[in-house]
Amino acid sequence: MVKPLIIKNGFVIDPLNKICEKKDIYIKDGVIVSSAPKGAKVIDASGLIVMPGGVDLHSHISGAKVNKGRILRPEDHIKDPVKKTDITRSGTGYSVPSTFVTAYRYAQMGYTTVFEPATPPLKTIHTHEEFLDMPIIDKACFPLMGNNWFIMKYILEDNFEYLTAYVAWLIKATRGYAVKIVNPGGDESWKWGKNVESIDDPNLGWEVTARQIVTALCKANEKLKLPHTIHVHTNNLGHPGCYETTLATFKAVEGINGNTSRKNNFHITHIQFNSYGGTSWKDFCSEGPTLAKYINEHDHITCDMGQVIFGNTTTMTADGPWEFGLQNITGLANFIPGGIKWINADVEAETSSGIVPYIFKKSTAVNAIQWAIGLEIMLSINDPWKIFLTTDHPNGGPFIFYPKVISWLMSKKARDEELKTMKSEASERTTLPSIDREMTLEEIAIVTRAGTAKVLGLNNRGHLGEGALGDVAIYNIGLEEKDAHKIEKGFAKAIYTIKNGIVVVKDGEITATPDGRTIWVNKMLPDDLEQALIEEMKDLWFQYYSTSFSNYIVNMAYLPYNEEIKI
Repeated sequence: MVKPLIIKNGFVIDPLNKICEKKDIYIKDGVIVSSAPKGAKVIDASGLIVMPGGVDLHSHISGAKVNKGRILRPEDHIKDPVKKTDITRSGTGYSVPSTFVTAYRYAQMGYTTVFEPATPPLKTIHTHEEFLDMPIIDKACFPLMGNNWFIMKYILEDNFEYLTAYVAWLIKATRGYAVKIVNPGGDESWKWGKNVESIDDPNLGWEVTARQIVTALCKANEKLKLPHTIHVHTNNLGHPGCYETTLATFKAVEGINGNTSRKNNFHITHIQFNSYGGTSWKDFCSEGPTLAKYINEHDHITCDMGQVIFGNTTTMTADGPWEFGLQNITGLANFIPGGIKWINADVEAETSSGIVPYIFKKSTAVNAIQWAIGLEIMLSINDPWKIFLTTDHPNGGPFIFYPKVISWLMSKKARDEELKTMKSEASERTTLPSIDREMTLEEIAIVTRAGTAKVLGLNNRGHLGEGALGDVAIYNIGLEEKDAHKIEKGFAKAIYTIKNGIVVVKDGEITATPDGRTIWVNKMLPDDLEQALIEEMKDLWFQYYSTSFSNYIVNMAYLPYNEEIKI
């Protein structure tokens, strides 16, 4: 039995409940209650900020490609070893930390829920195995569908009933949460060393376009009323001029809305990497304001920023052709002795992937512009409920730099000082220097927990109202603080992190390691439709896969601590 808690005298910032005032918070049996429970432990939060636990909707923390990233980079582990304590286990890793370390570092920053945004269905058992190794934080995963053979088959057959049923079945089979799409159609072409150039370019193998894949999955997602919209990494990511593809994809899903519970139907992830103008690396520039203008004027799009952090990191994505291009772009001089490292993978009838180490440098004009674009687009989107804080960990940089990013968002002075340290193109080819906006603590609470929980459809997280989970973060930050160093320091180490009513962090140190839960969606299908779909799939299975059908489905034994969302 968890002892009840009372958090007294703290300044509560709870945007979902429109609370921004001094207020006491009560927790009983792991959830928020409306009145003080008897026999409660009291935490005095006088002079401190109280927020819901952080919710990260896009961070590559688990699964086959993450583990390959760890194997690829022994030098990454040497840089940042973590010693065992009486409470915690040892671990390693800077840009790709080991499982336990990942959970500890999130909890120390006040985060309590993290979503792994790209898991190949065939390899999702591994994702869940790593989830089991991550204490404290709750987790969920998004199965990849943008290059799935069954998806493309049903699109070609114009069989929307089976397409929709397959989406529901696949999420249930993988114990996943949402539909993830990466380089739709392009990964299928990558099996022949090719890619797609536009959303209307048919891929090799199936002759299906990205437009068909994205619109079909968007329609299916809305019909199923899944808690989150489709979660999309668009075509041509990372290339000069890619903003045009991004805009075309936004426009392709305008008007698709079968889910009356929300206005949005599409989430574009790490939008910074999709906001590039120019025709080559020589005239590379920002088109962030163009995309921000569109998002400001349309309610069907949400996004996360994908902020770049200068330094050494590990890029990893299901976009195989992009990773091949990246390892060609970088060159030997950009890496630790040993030359270019590159992993390329093909996951049978589902997706590709790639992993390449990378160093973002202030002395490189393109990298400097990339750094500025993330902040520029975040600060140019007027409504903080439409854009959320990420680094696309570890692609733009490790998630441990979120406090640094927050300090830049809250302090123009800090941004301007940082701009002075890098190539002048960051100032000349973006609008960042002209942006005076400084985000408030309430807006930071939106882009790191309230907004992310809302867009994910998590009704029991991201707020401190009655019935919410007892997930709370308490920080030592002044209400009117503008000193970037103090802001960063305050968000880097929570004074308290509370998970389900248990104090797991005190003064920035781990104090308890309860098991975290895995959240998954179970969309119920009519029995006759599900059975008919499964029979057809079984007939085709050995044409598509090298594993048996029965071994494909994730057994509930891999989710001993889980939260099922039934629809």
